[in-house]
Amino acid sequence: MALLGKNEQSQSSALSERVTSIDFFRGLTMFLLMGESTELYRHINSVDNDFMHFLGTQLDHHEWHGLHFWDLIQPFFMFIVGVAIPFAVANRIKKGASENTLLNHALKRSLILLLLGWGLYCIGSDHIVFRLQNVLAQLSVTYLVAFLIQRKSFSFQLIFTLIVLLLTDLAYRFFPVEGFNHPWEAFHNLGAWMNTKIEGTDKTSIWASLNAIPTIAHTVWGVLCGKLLMSNKTANEKIKLLIFAGFAALVIGFSLDLLNITPIIKKIATASFVFASGGWAILALAFSYWFIDVKKKFTKGSKMFIIVGTNCIFIYLLFSVGGAGILTSAVKPFVNSLFGWSGDIMSEIPTSLVVWAGLWYICYWLFKNKIFIKI
Repeated sequence: MALLGKNEQSQSSALSERVTSIDFFRGLTMFLLMGESTELYRHINSVDNDFMHFLGTQLDHHEWHGLHFWDLIQPFFMFIVGVAIPFAVANRIKKGASENTLLNHALKRSLILLLLGWGLYCIGSDHIVFRLQNVLAQLSVTYLVAFLIQRKSFSFQLIFTLIVLLLTDLAYRFFPVEGFNHPWEAFHNLGAWMNTKIEGTDKTSIWASLNAIPTIAHTVWGVLCGKLLMSNKTANEKIKLLIFAGFAALVIGFSLDLLNITPIIKKIATASFVFASGGWAILALAFSYWFIDVKKKFTKGSKMFIIVGTNCIFIYLLFSVGGAGILTSAVKPFVNSLFGWSGDIMSEIPTSLVVWAGLWYICYWLFKNKIFIKI
């Protein structure tokens, strides 16, 4: 069986012009996650000001039923990983990679992501913790599935994701175990039951490890958008299709919620949430592509975020294992000497900003020295 059809071969030959917006999108998403690790958003929410409180609220997850801006960040990252898959596969093929080589690389990468995700949960624990709730652990599942079906037709991939979402939704609705048969109630649903079985405790996180299944859609939809960007369609055609797809997903997601069919709940990744967040991800890609690659705007400014994206897994691990906390301990005495007179919160915010800049500089130093830590 040929690895690439004629259409895919023509796409791979068109890779000489890099789609900068993909690198920007990935880097911006990780840059925002870096900001969270400094606790800046929590400090902003503590400021006695209506606008700052609103901003801080949007930079935190919704408690349960609803959608905040911060609920989009993980879907954004899983989506943009999918967008990059067709480009990465085509580039590896150009370098002579065989079908077995590609598959082995995907399997290896998925396993490493899973082990790293599990490893983060084991830090500070006296036993091995098996969870699929952080972005690395969930990505290990969504990335592998998206890779395995990325050569299938557009219709197959789209229908596959719709079936996954439908089956997950039905599983939540009709799960029969007493005490866990309330599909949209925290700690009393299928996701909570699976958490107890995986982790071996009576009550675990409100976040469901089962989220790795419905969010497969985010990464697969990313693959479809990546293939669209690689296609021979004009830039305007690509943007129109992305906008149509994004708004269609938004309408489906918010309609399911407003009609009281399926509520938007990030913490158990309901179908309505996947559609709504997926729609915003597609629209964000459309805007980034139009603004950066078509209009050639913000090309210099985007480099600030692209630098972060070149070592995104490394920097995520660094601040997740306490790197931001170490920088905070080193910086805080100096910032307090300058801003301590203004009160605790007004000295905490500059501290977080300096730590954020420090994390970015680590990415810049790696980039400048051509050190790219990849898996």
